[in-house]
Amino acid sequence: MRNRLAMVFAVVLGLSVSAPLFAHHGGTTLYTDRTVRLEGSVKIWYWANPHVLLTITVTGDDGQAVDWVFELQAPNTIHPLGFRKNLLEPGDEVTVDLQPTKNGNPNGRLTRLVLADGTELDPQSFRSGGSGDEAQ
Repeated sequence: MRNRLAMVFAVVLGLSVSAPLFAHHGGTTLYTDRTVRLEGSVKIWYWANPHVLLTITVTGDDGQAVDWVFELQAPNTIHPLGFRKNLLEPGDEVTVDLQPTKNGNPNGRLTRLVLADGTELDPQSFRSGGSGDEAQ
């Protein structure tokens, strides 16, 4: 009886932990059916677990500067795709494609990064089995 109670507790605990993780990783906060392209300058390139973050400053048509924050996968996932800790420095000019958040805030999931020299990197190609060799 004691083992059965422990097993039920473990299953309940596992399910209660997995639901928030799915909500966080499920992409329900993003418009996955649309892509936005922005040009701006790098403000922060934060290379750390659990997600790499990129912040760029974008000047809108109204002349106002807005900081956009993009989430990428963990460093060990995007490193094989050509991303490196020293890839970007503050002030670097970049073009990004992203899936914006549904709440309208200036953030989203990065789907493509184009460096000033024209190098294109796809942080989502791991989903389709891409190696990133095309970006090297």
